Amino acid sequence: MTRRLLAHLKRYFPVLAFFGGFLWDALTLGRKVKVMDFWILGAYLLAAACLAVWLARREHRAIMPPDPEAGWQGQFRGLAWQAPYLLLQFFFGGIFSALFILYFKSSGHLGAWLMALFLGALLVGNEFMGERYGRRFTLTWGLFGLNAILLLNFVLPHLAGSLNPAWFHASTVLGASLAQGLRWLSPGRPGRILPAWGVAAALALAWNLDMIAPVPLVKRDVAVGQQFVHKEGVFALQVEAAPAWQFWREAARTVHVPEGGRLYGVSAVFAPLGVTALLEHRWEYRDPSSGWRPVSRSRFAATGGRERGFRGYSYVSDPAVGDWRLVVATQDGRTIVVLPLAVERGEGAAENLITKEF
Repeated sequence: MTRRLLAHLKRYFPVLAFFGGFLWDALTLGRKVKVMDFWILGAYLLAAACLAVWLARREHRAIMPPDPEAGWQGQFRGLAWQAPYLLLQFFFGGIFSALFILYFKSSGHLGAWLMALFLGALLVGNEFMGERYGRRFTLTWGLFGLNAILLLNFVLPHLAGSLNPAWFHASTVLGASLAQGLRWLSPGRPGRILPAWGVAAALALAWNLDMIAPVPLVKRDVAVGQQFVHKEGVFALQVEAAPAWQFWREAARTVHVPEGGRLYGVSAVFAPLGVTALLEHRWEYRDPSSGWRPVSRSRFAATGGRERGFRGYSYVSDPAVGDWRLVVATQDGRTIVVLPLAVERGEGAAENLITKEF
């Protein structure tokens, strides 16, 4: 009876590992990126590294799993043998879930969302890998390198207080090198390390395609409207309320601008304390004959630490009727958020106007 019950419960070990790691991250990761988050994820990565080396040592010594035995002692020995795989699965799952949360926070356009969804897919796939981590060390080194690179994408800019692209490239090389060093320390050096460097190359390509979220920056808010006021530390913008059926939006995507009027854009972007980011607003208009073309660009420097995000604003004068978009990005070209809108001539209905503060 006990053996049957344990065999039945064994099916749910991956599910328990999944929800355990995800619940822990939901409780420990706050609404913004904090130094403690890095310590937690660093501890996960270190624990995963120690387990990977220990499993390689066990395989190198040709230690075989215990024979299935009846009774609780036999079942306990079997569970003890499997425990390192479950722990490695738990730590990788914890890192994946945390990175999914953090990268999703920093995603504000399609490419970055796709990358976040890829992490989500790895988070789910991790729950079905189990003992493969210890028996297919190529997979272990590849996933370790991916976790190390993405985590260092956060840590190095935070420590340096800068979002210079050099930190991304340094973190990519360093993360893959950590996986290489881990394999070098493992007895027998099982598996292949080339896929870990392939992961690094794929992430570098994703960077060039603007698919890597501009971590550790997080979009807090962005809106367009008129009657902008900056007074006594308050940014206030008059926006047109979204239709009632668009309950997920506060402001409408169609804005009315009178002849000769100005259209303002205001953004709030969170950066950790001590981090300085060079940001910009780009206004782009879709020409019916030639597609999207730049109209204006406004650059400014953001300093981290404000809970509601560092604020910036810009405007275009007498915008043409048609489709527009406001792109908030770093000055080296990494997109934070894209706000599409449609401009129409005239005045917005008075009952639809609201004042939004940043």
